[in-house]
Amino acid sequence: MKILCVFGEHNYGNPERGKSYEYSNFLPALRALGHEVVHFESWNKSEYSDFLALNQTLLQRVGEEAPDVILFVIFSYEIWVDTLCAIRRISQARLVNWSTDDSWRFDQLSRLIAPYFDLYVTTYESAVRKAESLGYANFHLSQWAAPGDTLSDPVPARDCEYTVSFIGTAYGDRERLIDRLVKDGVSVECFGYGWPNGAVSFTRMREIIRDSVISLNFTDPGSKGWFGRSGEKQIKARLFEVPGLGGFVLTERAPGLEKYFVPDREVAVFEGPDGLSSAVRRILDDVDWRDRLALAGHERVAREHTYESRFADILDTPARRPGERSIDTPVEAWKRLHRMTPALTALKWMMVLPLIPIFGPRRARRAVRRLVYGLSWRLAGVRTYSARGLPGRMFYADS
Repeated sequence: MKILCVFGEHNYGNPERGKSYEYSNFLPALRALGHEVVHFESWNKSEYSDFLALNQTLLQRVGEEAPDVILFVIFSYEIWVDTLCAIRRISQARLVNWSTDDSWRFDQLSRLIAPYFDLYVTTYESAVRKAESLGYANFHLSQWAAPGDTLSDPVPARDCEYTVSFIGTAYGDRERLIDRLVKDGVSVECFGYGWPNGAVSFTRMREIIRDSVISLNFTDPGSKGWFGRSGEKQIKARLFEVPGLGGFVLTERAPGLEKYFVPDREVAVFEGPDGLSSAVRRILDDVDWRDRLALAGHERVAREHTYESRFADILDTPARRPGERSIDTPVEAWKRLHRMTPALTALKWMMVLPLIPIFGPRRARRAVRRLVYGLSWRLAGVRTYSARGLPGRMFYADS
């Protein structure tokens, strides 16, 4: 099959933040399955003048490529539901979206745009239940995985360079948990955006994981966590990558983890700051136990948890009847609807200008964008994700 992949080449569309997870893992897995894969950039806003240009270019590309499947990873409101309807008019391609963070994005995004897809892939069982309660038949439960072409035998603890490492963006409660370990006398090296060591390439990431006695995996959703705030923990991709690469993972507990690994037999698990410190001490005191778990976790990943197996399952799943679609704007109306009127321009700066002395120009614009976006999906619903959507019209550069 010919598969057009619509997502970013770089994290958050920013080349300075390195290659995106989806670009680095999904494309190679699909090619390994024998499919012809074409990439379309949808996250890097410097590639286009506005969201209108992005969506027009995508529609043109679909006509040129004539794909059998279009695999999206929708970030927010960059791909319009109007565009999805227009694609259906010119193409027989099956429309599939891989949805992330449905533990908190289901209400604001997935429930609104899912009816426009043939298959809506989620990593959250709770999202499937919610979708079924809404009458949606097109949700498909899958999960993160490890790239099959990088599977490597585990490295014994005695041959590792790092005691404890963490690779990932510095946000939420991760810094606090790391600081707690350091205060307890544990040597921890952190890599990724926001840490002093900075981001690392995928090649370097694999080396670090294999050379670490313990690789940490946190399951916080970013804006919520252990320290005084609530939020559903999430299964992260690193849970599968580390054992697949031949490393040893100590993971924070998350709902559904037991469906993929046996805790303390295939992966080590902790809960809360105190649990993290005690788990690290137990592992470092018994590296033979660590090595047994590393081997068992690796074997489980190789059997069941590669992206080749995930996408084989997704692509073999029949297209399901999408729900009712309430917006289908003709292409010729897009330009008229997606524009900044004088009134919108005045409203934007009335909201932004008072915040500039407090936050600075860039953060002030982003704060107002978040406010407008939050109000829009609550009040305007799916219209937020159309050519008419206010956040996209008002805040292209800051989205």
